[in-house]
Amino acid sequence: MIPGTRRFKDPARAVTEPQPAAGGFRAALGELFPLPPEAPTRAWGPRALSVAVQVAAVGIAALVMLLRIPGLPSWDTIYAEDYWEFLTQAIAQPWHVFIGHNGYLQFLPRVIAQFVIYLPLSQASLAFAVAGAVVAACCALFVFHASAGHIQSVKLRALLAAALVLLPAAPMEVIDSGVNSPWYLLPALFWAAVWRPRTRAGMALAAVLAFVTVFSNILGILLVPVLAVRLYVLRRPREHAVTAGWLAGCLAQVPFVISGYQGDSRLTRHATPGQSLAFYGHNVLLPSFGWHMSWWLRSFAGINGATVLVTAVLAVIFGVILATQVRARAFVVTALVTGFISAVGGITLNGQLATAPLLPAEQPGSRYTVLPLFLIVSAVIVGADCALRRRAPGHRRAGTGLKPAVAVTALVAVLAATWAVDFRDAGWRSGWSWTWAPIAAKWEHDCAHSRTGEIVEKAGASYQTLPCRNITQ
Repeated sequence: MIPGTRRFKDPARAVTEPQPAAGGFRAALGELFPLPPEAPTRAWGPRALSVAVQVAAVGIAALVMLLRIPGLPSWDTIYAEDYWEFLTQAIAQPWHVFIGHNGYLQFLPRVIAQFVIYLPLSQASLAFAVAGAVVAACCALFVFHASAGHIQSVKLRALLAAALVLLPAAPMEVIDSGVNSPWYLLPALFWAAVWRPRTRAGMALAAVLAFVTVFSNILGILLVPVLAVRLYVLRRPREHAVTAGWLAGCLAQVPFVISGYQGDSRLTRHATPGQSLAFYGHNVLLPSFGWHMSWWLRSFAGINGATVLVTAVLAVIFGVILATQVRARAFVVTALVTGFISAVGGITLNGQLATAPLLPAEQPGSRYTVLPLFLIVSAVIVGADCALRRRAPGHRRAGTGLKPAVAVTALVAVLAATWAVDFRDAGWRSGWSWTWAPIAAKWEHDCAHSRTGEIVEKAGASYQTLPCRNITQ
């Protein structure tokens, strides 16, 4: 067997996998890209059952997300650009999806809108809500599989997937909509960047995910440090399908970003470094134990005092992980740094949100907190999994399993309490949406009485000319 390689256990698949060179800085970084365990060979029946379970899990997760919006259900309302940009544009110009908005192309929301127009108009709000929930649920399922190299415990991987579905910040604005579905792609892209799929199907999935993510959300570009490390550590071309997809998405965004900077783009209103750092502290670190918990802490310590308190607790948690779990160090550092870069970078580019006041039902820019908050949870779960792994023979002391078990139990309890308290919370998604039924009824009524075959409707702050032939009755 060639040194520095790993052989498959299955003799029928007698191929070798190169490992990062032993020793030195590159070897330490190699811990960021572990090979996942080989999937056992299964008969047709167990495989079909596994697929059925995963499909059911996606359906349940999507249903849970649809139930997280209080008041008028999300499927009866239409949110933000889903109404006044993507739906109206899809009706006016079917399958013209390469149209920039706010400084870049939002590919996935425009594709969702194109399929929505084939449904009865009255079902548009339901379609957008379900599409957003399903995208998020599929991202959670992807994270469950892509995290296998870092998290050996299936239960902890399920906990990680649940953390994305039950993310406390989600009800503010990103949940159950087409326009904000790309924000769920970012956590999946991070895990794709540290995943080493063994199959061509897995490589293709990682490449497609990376392309769609960056082509739909410009902040996917900020994952360049992780992919640069991947290029440095893993030298074989087959390891870089995700890199190729990411690069293709970046190149495809270039003309839309350039044209966006020539017009009125959010990306031209930058925040100062101090404002961006304050946003990270107040919107990421402080609510890392939950949105309601952050306001409870603010009530007696003030926003800055509460932020310092939570930051100190996080520092202790990650300090312990870094000091005791060697195998988790590369991931923990990478996850925290990536979350910091994404939050600070994103809010710097869209600076108008950095100075907006925080209110219990309003968190301006909460979409920029999705990735960093999820990566904080990811880092803790990876550290917990490392603590639970069985030590090498001859190095296990009696009673050493108690402390990790207590720590994991505490982690589950804290996450469960946070998810329960923040499960349904009024935010922009519930307070700044349009009730869709009367809008759809008006469009259909106006089309029925139109002499030109077109109607002119106000969508948001603008007026759109909509061909009645494209409005499904």
